[in-house]
Amino acid sequence: MKLKKVKESKETPLVKMEDIHKWYGKVHALKGISLEVCPGEIVGLIGDNGAGKSTLIKILSGVLSKNRGKIYWKGEDVNISSVKEARKLGIETVYQDQAVIGCLSVAQNIFMGRQPVKPWGPVKVLDKGKMRREAEKLARDLKLHIPSPNQEIRFCSGGEIQGVAISRAMYFKASLVILDEPTTALAVSGVQKVLSFITRLKNEGMGSIFVTHNLHHVYSVADRFVVLSRGEKVTDVKKEETSVEGLIELQLRKGVTVT
Repeated sequence: MKLKKVKESKETPLVKMEDIHKWYGKVHALKGISLEVCPGEIVGLIGDNGAGKSTLIKILSGVLSKNRGKIYWKGEDVNISSVKEARKLGIETVYQDQAVIGCLSVAQNIFMGRQPVKPWGPVKVLDKGKMRREAEKLARDLKLHIPSPNQEIRFCSGGEIQGVAISRAMYFKASLVILDEPTTALAVSGVQKVLSFITRLKNEGMGSIFVTHNLHHVYSVADRFVVLSRGEKVTDVKKEETSVEGLIELQLRKGVTVT
């Protein structure tokens, strides 16, 4: 992956996306979107289904390629062509429908794709003991109510499952965590637990992009809001410069459904 130095501002953003375009055939899905996130900042990425939220984060996480535009990581011009490259930079994504594999244990889900190994004679084998110990530490640290790291994750609550997915990012020292609809289909207690996990990421100095169509869930934790509609950026506003009512009014005026 080639890096090209660019001129840094007074405060270099953790990530900066400039004039991002994406086409699916004749469909112009992203129309010149720009977005930046600083260390320790929570950015709420808001919009209805089809607004372009998922396409934008998939480009940043290496799942999709952009057709036009620039991405800067800590002031460096980068081309993120795969999930592996995104992770190497320090970008972790927690997808709503792909966060975990239900039939695997909590420990296996935390280390999925990056399992530790140890020598066993002339070969290397999975270090299951380390996986179990590290999973127990993470569970205690995040106050996850999980009886055992060997428990299949499908038996955990929705909030605990999101906590396990978020703990991966914390363990592997991510700099930016992208959360795709992390509170969808959760009970009130689960929503509050996930919001506390996201606040913990901020306290650890990690930047976060909280992708949601639910303004009420994101407002309590986000520092700034970026609203998309039909592939365009409607607004980019700091929390102290707006309110829930103001954002709702803006979205209704732009034809964005608010929940």
